[in-house]
Amino acid sequence: MKNSAIKYDDYDVLVSPILTEKSLSDDTGAVHVFRVQNKSDKNQIKKSVENIFNVKVVKVGIVNSKGKVKSFKNRTGKQKDWKKAYVRLATGCEIDYSKYNMTR
Repeated sequence: MKNSAIKYDDYDVLVSPILTEKSLSDDTGAVHVFRVQNKSDKNQIKKSVENIFNVKVVKVGIVNSKGKVKSFKNRTGKQKDWKKAYVRLATGCEIDYSKYNMTR
């Protein structure tokens, strides 16, 4: 039996955009980086970006980041694992983040 993907709302898939110097260093501005839900897949991310921002997505790449192990006063703990998506837009498409409130 095949595992079915969890159904998320478009705004539930994208947690927040990652706006760092490295993520904005692309000269063409066609690649955007988002923090996404851990159980979302490429198709869900593509549909969410296309529906929210009204753009055409060409490719989606996913990176799973493991949480760091931290210690505080002789107690060790672990930060949460998280998923990052690199979204490549079609030529001529742009995302203006000032129009959207995606912070949680």
